[in-house]
Amino acid sequence: MLGVLPGGLVDGAGTVHTEIELRALTGREEELLVGGRQAESASLITTLLGRCVQRVGAIAPVGEEVARGLLVADRQYALLKLREATFGEQVRANVPCPWPDCGTRVAISFSTNDVPIEAAIDKGPTYTVVLSPEAMEAADEAERTISFRLPNGGDQEVLSPLLVENEARALTGLLGRCLLRIGRDAQPDAETIARLSPRARAEIEQQMERVAPHVDLLMEATCVECGRAFSAPFDLQRFFFGELRTSGDLLYREVHYLAFHYHWSEREIMEMTRERRRRYIDVLADEIERLNESA
Repeated sequence: MLGVLPGGLVDGAGTVHTEIELRALTGREEELLVGGRQAESASLITTLLGRCVQRVGAIAPVGEEVARGLLVADRQYALLKLREATFGEQVRANVPCPWPDCGTRVAISFSTNDVPIEAAIDKGPTYTVVLSPEAMEAADEAERTISFRLPNGGDQEVLSPLLVENEARALTGLLGRCLLRIGRDAQPDAETIARLSPRARAEIEQQMERVAPHVDLLMEATCVECGRAFSAPFDLQRFFFGELRTSGDLLYREVHYLAFHYHWSEREIMEMTRERRRRYIDVLADEIERLNESA
């Protein structure tokens, strides 16, 4: 399956690579979730993308290092395409009505092709913003010039655990990783970043948001119980992992079933995609039914 990253990966020569080619998950990737690595979601995404993304532009093989360097929105997009390659385009889920006096579970359905994707106009890899005099007390514009890069998978891996415990510290940590220059300071340390005013941080974050690519995972729904419309954030990562976990207990049953009847090795079966396993199971079930009817 082919796709086009909304951000793109910039190599050392300045070439932007946006086209990706990926394959569906096999039993080996499904087994990662069965193996208990569900909690390490950012690291797990890196592993899955490193295995299933075959190339990014002219960069091949990909592997975890390249997957880790993808922008956050590009990882979301790649995960969306990976979900499509594994389960198909149609997504069906249930979300709670957010109104306090209701809370009814509402069914939503959409196609992965209908998810709005906003590509970055400027592909980076670095960006600058001149802070306002109110944000930084410096008459010289050069002293108010900030250089930064956009967050990537490596940042997610490091900061995701901290985000759960302390969002403010996680955001400060993100700035520490993404700010490349403050004024003439080419390597701002934690103390320098901590001295930035709230307005300076807000202006930097606004510029990051403006230049970053976006995958819009906000779904519109109407509650069938109270009749009120609402917007619900769709957590693609949690939903995708949930789909795999829900069917994870079937994986070994499918392996046993095919191995028992076809005498294939576990390795051969686990290297099949889910779709291919199910096709053989359907063929086998039809054949067994035919034999039983003719007996």
